[in-house]
Amino acid sequence: MKHLPIAEPWLRKLFPQGWPTGTSTLITGPGGSGKPLIGNVFVANWLRQGGSVVFMSLQYPSSDFIATGLERVTGEVLADYQGRTAFIELDAAMEDMEIVSQGRIRGNLVKPPIWAAALDAAISSLPREGPGVLVFGSALNLLLFSPTYGEGILAEIKATMARTDTLTFLFSVSSSAKKEMISELEEAADNLLVSHSSRDPFRLFLRVERMKGGSFEPGEVEVPITAETLAEVKAVADHSRRRVIPLISSI
Repeated sequence: MKHLPIAEPWLRKLFPQGWPTGTSTLITGPGGSGKPLIGNVFVANWLRQGGSVVFMSLQYPSSDFIATGLERVTGEVLADYQGRTAFIELDAAMEDMEIVSQGRIRGNLVKPPIWAAALDAAISSLPREGPGVLVFGSALNLLLFSPTYGEGILAEIKATMARTDTLTFLFSVSSSAKKEMISELEEAADNLLVSHSSRDPFRLFLRVERMKGGSFEPGEVEVPITAETLAEVKAVADHSRRRVIPLISSI
């Protein structure tokens, strides 16, 4: 099994051999524990080493917020990686999906066939160089609020996570709601990471619960993300959730 070298010393403490490629990784933890920001660190390492990334950050209203979060946490500018990134945006008011522009897709990802079609379209638009294609999806738990499609999209996400013969997956979910469904995703992932935070003073932590095909260090590390950065990104995400969850809950 191949491993992606990690540049950041704090994260390398958990992954001394690197992060295993061709696997599915799930970052789980309560809301507000920095999961998508931690994911950005893995993404930055992937892009620096020549790989391509599909972004499915469902808590953000547009790809502009993805770029802002990545730069704030890692210093990487997404514009420097044109041609190696694609964005899938959630629009639960749509019936289907549309290719907005090269590398940008919008669709009703609550519906399993739309999820699959959008993902395939994004992946096919990218080169498979370096470590290959990484699919980075955050706040996937939002899709589980649909009374009609919740169980179906859960099964679709689990099936997607099994496509590790040609892809690498990094997903994050909040464990604050839909606990039974989140437990299924945790069991389906090859690698399980858990984050949590403390207050007064603010500190953010990450540990590896399980990893496939390599060694990892037990215990947890402190994540060097400031309370201000987390609060700014969380404010945008919370605003989007307040709009999206009622809509998804009605379909």
